Order: sequence, then structure tokens, then C-alpha cells
Amino acid sequence: MTSDPDLVALSARLLFALQRELFDALAERGYDDLTPRHGAVLAYLDESGLRASELARLSGQHKQIIGTIVDDLEALGYVERRPDPADRRAKLVVPTERGRAEQREADAVIAAIERRHARALPPQRYARFKDDLRAITERQRSR
Repeated sequence: MTSDPDLVALSARLLFALQRELFDALAERGYDDLTPRHGAVLAYLDESGLRASELARLSGQHKQIIGTIVDDLEALGYVERRPDPADRRAKLVVPTERGRAEQREADAVIAAIERRHARALPPQRYARFKDDLRAITERQRSR
């Protein structure tokens, strides 16, 4: 293992560790049918719903992958497809009550993780870290 891992290795380690903690905590709370793959949809849903193309853009996944994940989440009872009132030909992916409950639990778990990490650093340093990480992420995604 290298003593100075590159950005890809560091970001992957962080992502996988956060996903593991989140999905383990969700499983303990009764959402043991979810996997990190489902996060590509669940992380971006809101109560009014989003089109699959918007979920793909937000998550950085291909629309076909998002469609497969939505199919899976629909079968598990977390989301449903509804006609988009702005364009009846389009469909919105909308969380069900179970999906909204899972989102509340996930938000609580993520908030606890963030609080734990924020306590490990001086407040300004943690805020700067998040700002810098956001800037790097946005720059990379705009390429």
C-alpha cells in the first residue's frame, strides 16, 4: 500500500467506507433489502419526484442503469412511477411512504457520521475540507 494514495484511491476508500456504514445502519433499521447501488437513486429523490434523466445527471450514472435501479426499487416498494404533470408522456420517480421513511433514516445516519467527523477537526478546518471537496467534485464532473 502506498503511503501517499492518489485522489482516486482516497475518494474510493472514503466512498466505500461511508456506504458500508450507511447501509449497515440502514439494515439494522429494517432496510436490509437495500444495497449501495440503490443509493444512486435514493440519494437524489425528493417528495415531488424526478425524471430518470435527472437522476442520471445528478448521480453521474447512465440512464439505463438508473432505469434498472428504479425497477428494482419499485419492486421493493421504495419508489413508484407517476406521470409528470408538466409532460404526461414523461414519468416521475416518486418515493413511496417506505421510501420517504428510508430517506429520513438515511439522513439521520449521514448527519451522525458528519457530526462525528466534524468533531475530529476544528470547525473551520472541517468546513474548509467540505468546501474544497465540493469544488474538486464539481470541477471533475464538469469535464
